[in-house]
Amino acid sequence: MTSRPGSPRPRAANRPRASKGSGRGRTAQRGLSVAAILGFSAALITLILDQVTKLYSLFVYDLPVKEPVEFAPFINLIVVWNRGISYGLFQQNSEIGRWGLIVISILAAIGLSFWIRRTTAKLLAVSLGLIVGGAIGNVIDRLAYGAVFDFIQIHIGSWSWYVFNVADAAIVAGVVGLLYDSFVLEGRRAK
Repeated sequence: MTSRPGSPRPRAANRPRASKGSGRGRTAQRGLSVAAILGFSAALITLILDQVTKLYSLFVYDLPVKEPVEFAPFINLIVVWNRGISYGLFQQNSEIGRWGLIVISILAAIGLSFWIRRTTAKLLAVSLGLIVGGAIGNVIDRLAYGAVFDFIQIHIGSWSWYVFNVADAAIVAGVVGLLYDSFVLEGRRAK
């Protein structure tokens, strides 16, 4: 069958139609957006880095026996068992407090994961992923040890910053990314 010039071409029977939901930022018709893939990848990488550094420091390097270790002129490696949230806030000394933090962290990670799934903003998704990965990393510590293993101490002379771990650093970086996205990028996307 031939078509005349200017007339519409017949659609091939086996060629799929583009759906209304397909568009920029989607990897498949019902798949994750590129932003969501980046966000979940950030969560997974954060979780792996956090757990590998903790396990290595505790069981391979044996930091509890060797502490304090001068890693750099302004970084020491020491052992601190944190029963609160990031950077020692809201210390919990009871089992109820410990389990409360576990439940809150898991619920927050689930809620943020839904947000990652829905967003198409890449920085927002990565920031959320950093928070999710960090929260899960610290939940694993609470379940395994009863407290979070913190071991990185930044200091200048006698002044010392909080002792933290990779999960804590990722959570802070994620919050900074969320703030930047909210106050700077959100307005640009709205235009």
